[in-house]
Amino acid sequence: MSKTTPIEEIVEVLRKAPTVALFSHVSPDGDCIGSMLAIGLALEKMGKEVSFFNPDPVPTYLTFLPGSSRIRQDFPNPQPKTLIFVDCTDFQRVNLSRTEISHESTILNLDHHISNQFFGDINWVDAQASASAEIALALINKLGVKIDGDMATNLYTAIVTDTGCFQYSNTTAQTHRLTAELLDIGLDLTGIHHNIFDQKPLAQIELLQYALNGLEIQANGQLAVMTLSLEDFQKCHAEQELSEGLVNYARSIAGVEVAVLLKEVGSQEIKGGLRSNLWLNVNEIAAQFGGGGHKRAAGCTFRLSMAEAKRNITAAIEEALKIGRDH
Repeated sequence: MSKTTPIEEIVEVLRKAPTVALFSHVSPDGDCIGSMLAIGLALEKMGKEVSFFNPDPVPTYLTFLPGSSRIRQDFPNPQPKTLIFVDCTDFQRVNLSRTEISHESTILNLDHHISNQFFGDINWVDAQASASAEIALALINKLGVKIDGDMATNLYTAIVTDTGCFQYSNTTAQTHRLTAELLDIGLDLTGIHHNIFDQKPLAQIELLQYALNGLEIQANGQLAVMTLSLEDFQKCHAEQELSEGLVNYARSIAGVEVAVLLKEVGSQEIKGGLRSNLWLNVNEIAAQFGGGGHKRAAGCTFRLSMAEAKRNITAAIEEALKIGRDH
């Protein structure tokens, strides 16, 4: 007798569930929002009652996504017995703990991060997927739901943002095949790309100025570090979400292997975003500080001053670069 796979188990649970709540991670990006919305819209086509949850507001550049206005910051009450966590490595990514979730609820964990903690009752984690959207698309097909334009818009946005317009090393032949499937459905590519890439608030550009003003090049040109203080955000009248992607300006400098953006989000609380170009595994570095993500993109949080956080992350990266050069 063949053993049931996690994919089959998730499909079975969802077919039977009358009500489903979907969750995505703090500081939401295109993948977590787009994937969550696509799955939710598909479940509604099956006659399910669906709610969407994220601890933070939807970033302005993603508010064009179909269904985005329905995402709430309040925990669903009453709590459905079927909960789907999308693009989350653990409960902390949703600002939740296991004790806040009813023991009667079934937790479905859909993710593509190599650092996933397999916290669900059923886990569908594929670290080879370029985005959680690849898993979401596979799930919708397994459920037998025909993907419409709204779902396709959400899924395409998820993929195009998490692959950096298909530039990052996580892009595979399968990524392009799935994207072609979405294009065949019909998408307003010009409109999607305009919303995502061509509509940057002035405050974001001003924030970039502050980040570049503090740019430091270290480790013989292989490491670029940028910092943003709470005061910088206040001067620009910028929300934290507007720092998303700024680290890539440092990563694009010739000769740089790894770039870091450290941003102050509270007293003694620094969030670090790490990106590498060709070979350094930044997931391993982030893990040293309780974080994680992917080999080329990861993050972590420090309960330290900016100076201490910068000193710690710089030392860890310089050591990893040295070991890499020596081997």
